[in-house]
Amino acid sequence: MTEAALRLTDTDWYVRRLYDFASLAGATVVAATYSRYLIDLNRPPDDEPLYEGQLKTGLCPLKTFAGEPIYQEGREVGRKGRQRRLERYWRPYHAELEGSLEQLRSQFGYALLWDAHSIRSTVPSLFEGELPDLNIGTNDGKSCPKEVEDAVAEVAANSPYSSVVNGRFTGGFITRHYGDPARNVFAMQLELAQRTYMNEKSLRYDGRRASELCSTLSEMLAAFQSSASSFVREARQ
Repeated sequence: MTEAALRLTDTDWYVRRLYDFASLAGATVVAATYSRYLIDLNRPPDDEPLYEGQLKTGLCPLKTFAGEPIYQEGREVGRKGRQRRLERYWRPYHAELEGSLEQLRSQFGYALLWDAHSIRSTVPSLFEGELPDLNIGTNDGKSCPKEVEDAVAEVAANSPYSSVVNGRFTGGFITRHYGDPARNVFAMQLELAQRTYMNEKSLRYDGRRASELCSTLSEMLAAFQSSASSFVREARQ
């Protein structure tokens, strides 16, 4: 890899740490332990673009979000390499994710998927200007009922943070593929602007900011759960 890639600039920094409160509360957590530069788990296996007209970073990206090459010249991952990564990393992750959702749906009658991400506040190659703090995506309302989307969006709107629903990020492959309200599987993506919990220049975790943010995240997840439970219960009556 190039020096630019080895800095791992496009990492969803500290997201697993940020959501520790969720696992402590009993949520099932499926988390990647390797970089999106190896393979991007939130991209479809056929590598079709998710956002029309936007920079395509790819299933096994060759460039960073800033457009810098990830691999040294002549050392790029090829077709066979991409296929190996798909089989070794992408498919096991999604098998685990799908299995977890089916187990929850079988046990409770419905399953909730909260797809947690973060990104630098400004990435000119992907979007203009600066991102809102909280970027909620529901595949334009297709991955969960409107009542559920509205409940989470209301918490975000009443928080100290700026927010948007289905703005620059409407949800990646995970939200679009697994969100299936007809089967009572509700999916939502939250893309956090990293300034809300860390220093984007030094890449250091900011405990004070993170603690304040976690209060809002906890309320959003609680609204997700309670509104989904109410929706399912009313639908059965």
